[in-house]
Amino acid sequence: MPHFGLMNEQELGPVKGPLQRARLHLRGGKRRLRQGKVSAGIVTLYDALEGAMLSYAESPETGPRLQFQTGENRYDSRTLYAALVRAGVLDGSFDFEGFDQLTEKALHQELVGYDTQELLAGVETVMTQLGVLPFDEAGLPPEDPKTF
Repeated sequence: MPHFGLMNEQELGPVKGPLQRARLHLRGGKRRLRQGKVSAGIVTLYDALEGAMLSYAESPETGPRLQFQTGENRYDSRTLYAALVRAGVLDGSFDFEGFDQLTEKALHQELVGYDTQELLAGVETVMTQLGVLPFDEAGLPPEDPKTF
């Protein structure tokens, strides 16, 4: 993943760690898409979105807005997305279920020729609603060109 060697998520803590991972993976996922590594880019963007949602949920300022129903696992990405929509943090326009299914497919095969433009726009909308975007990429550690 794009953050290997660039950060220690545990050291940064439960809010800043996933947030930094989200930013690094958003940058890395976009790079992979530009390089034609479609499946790797999609999986990396999914992880970026998971990190962003987790950071929001773990923050003492924003996390208490989320209500989880009995039996829901707050660390399950689909559940977390639904809780963010219920709380009005996300507008629900992004097809998270479709993204989840696409990511599962991308884990098992290269999605050659898949047009990622709409997907990337949707991910960026969610990242904006969660407060991850905008951010100054100059504040991130430089990418290691040897990473996939």
